[in-house]
Amino acid sequence: MTTLFSPPAMPLVAILRGLTPAEAPDVGRILFDAGFRMLEVPLNRPGAADAIKALLKIAPDDAVIGGGTMLTVAHVDEVKEAGGRLMVSPNCDPDVIAYAVSRNMIVLPGVATPSEAFRALQAGAHGLKLFPAEMIPPAAVKAMASVLPPGTPLMPVGGIRPDNMAPYVDAGATGFGIGGQLYKPGVDQAALKASAEAFFASRASLLR
Repeated sequence: MTTLFSPPAMPLVAILRGLTPAEAPDVGRILFDAGFRMLEVPLNRPGAADAIKALLKIAPDDAVIGGGTMLTVAHVDEVKEAGGRLMVSPNCDPDVIAYAVSRNMIVLPGVATPSEAFRALQAGAHGLKLFPAEMIPPAAVKAMASVLPPGTPLMPVGGIRPDNMAPYVDAGATGFGIGGQLYKPGVDQAALKASAEAFFASRASLLR
């Protein structure tokens, strides 16, 4: 595991699937104001690279923006050329992981088993996206954390809500990726703001 990734305590990654370039500035401002500093735009929807560029224009200096559902080295190049620094995938492909690391990206591949986790770390991953979290309950996170290198960032993704974060943290999770429970295309801005604030209120209570 390399040391490029030095996240703040319990980072929350906003997964903005379907975000359009036109919508990106308003969505980004709401999330940044709420406290989000890591945003990913999955590449399996049109306009993802342009949405990343739009977010970067209004992002705070300490924000990390990038792509999700990055499955190939071409995806890595696409996000890097858009200015993104974050590589997130739903799977563990050592070749893609190593390539993203070589391009100085923060790399958080998806894993669901200890074997995948160790392969990802050996390829240079900076942290692990535990996906789908619905299939990896807190008891499984605890078991995985017990065999992985100490300090490995573990970030459950899938079905995460403000009210189910605590058991994962108790089991060893160090952050979370949040998708449809936070953002869906066309979401009302007031609803997005309320949801974002609820996640950060839960995070604050867990950090006490």
